[in-house]
Amino acid sequence: MPAGFPDFRLGSVLATSFTATLTERRGDPVERIPTPQRLIDWLAVSGLAVDSCTPAQLDLARELREAIHAAATATATQNALPASAVKIINDRSVEGRAAAVLTAEGKRQWQLSPAASVEDALSVIAADAVSIVSGERDGRMALCASPTCQAAFFDTSQSRTRRWCDMNTCGNRQKKARFNANQRKKLAQ
Repeated sequence: MPAGFPDFRLGSVLATSFTATLTERRGDPVERIPTPQRLIDWLAVSGLAVDSCTPAQLDLARELREAIHAAATATATQNALPASAVKIINDRSVEGRAAAVLTAEGKRQWQLSPAASVEDALSVIAADAVSIVSGERDGRMALCASPTCQAAFFDTSQSRTRRWCDMNTCGNRQKKARFNANQRKKLAQ
């Protein structure tokens, strides 16, 4: 990983992992795909390798990311989906040429067109967003309980009561803050 770039937060759900390329949305935002090369890197680690990315394609990717975040947030808060977000997600979904293929191990994998463009990869991400926002998959949309994060995530826990987008970051930060507050209280007594 190049120096000066934050690590990616990869989850098990492609669409919400993609929205996590902008973190700390309510605090000091951290852009994890600041350059076309970083988008190429993220797509590669997400199983959607492409050869190149232009600044215009990076803009399309960020526009899709924000549309997914808006739609996922609306779903989590049980509000109407923003029409502009729906249009962007649908447009990106139909623009690419990707197909689901079965691996020898019985897993689904995405195969991009031979020219593997960013648009192909974005269509896969948009299709994944459609499947979670529409309620097609087993789980529920939720918002991270961290006041500086508020990331939308897809909760597939058995009880559907997960509170954090990522326990290793937001969850641990909140647990540490609670622990420190309790320690200060004990010292003050």
